[in-house]
Amino acid sequence: RIYDFAEKPSGDALKAMEVDTTVLGLDEKRAKEMPYIASMGIYVFKTSAMINLLNQHFPSANDFGSEIIPGANSLGMHVQAYLFDGYWEDIGTIEAFYRSNIALTEKTDQLKFSFYDQDAPIYTMSRFLPPSKIVESEVVDSIIGDGCVIRHGTKITNSVIGLRSLIGANCVIEEALIMGSDYYETMEECELLPGCMPVGLGNGTVVKKCIIDKNARIGHECRIINKDNIVEAAREEEGFIIKDGIVTIIKDSIIADGTVI
Repeated sequence: RIYDFAEKPSGDALKAMEVDTTVLGLDEKRAKEMPYIASMGIYVFKTSAMINLLNQHFPSANDFGSEIIPGANSLGMHVQAYLFDGYWEDIGTIEAFYRSNIALTEKTDQLKFSFYDQDAPIYTMSRFLPPSKIVESEVVDSIIGDGCVIRHGTKITNSVIGLRSLIGANCVIEEALIMGSDYYETMEECELLPGCMPVGLGNGTVVKKCIIDKNARIGHECRIINKDNIVEAAREEEGFIIKDGIVTIIKDSIIADGTVI
């Protein structure tokens, strides 16, 4: 049973939340590594209890984690935790989202999570795309989605390449999360844009430690490398932001030839 519930505590408040997790079934070594019981943000309510909490006790509340759950606890209601001992990551920040995706490219013996566990298969929506085509390129410790075209001379390392990604010749991609594209486009559609810049990466472009959202159009000879080691920057009008030192190219953005970020 849960007697104390705090939303994202820190400092002394976090220290006060330490418990002996061996009582939950962890061995002593793992209990020392994981002395906290963290909420995964997944809640199961008895219907009548939820209606009562929302209508009678907390009608103006907006958040379960910081208002409803602690409130139910203070009212003496039965709040119970279920121990989940599998893989889980909080991807509530850009850095966490980036790192959890890039972690999927680690070597098999280092993986915290695998898509290839026959006892717990992961299924995705069938899109009926063609296999990816890789032409005279080098791919190391990376994941390539369906329907991609990667042209000659490109080197991809520790990266995730999303479906329908079009990667030009002689690109360098390192520790990058490329989300891919929602569609293929015809030459006639491309010609409607200034310079007919296609979706994907142009020839000779270098991207390192970044996220490229869907349908981005990145020109030839660009450098997306956080050249000045900036930690935070809001440049939406230029097609990108930087958060936690990670450059994110915004969905549907157009990055001109030769741009350096």
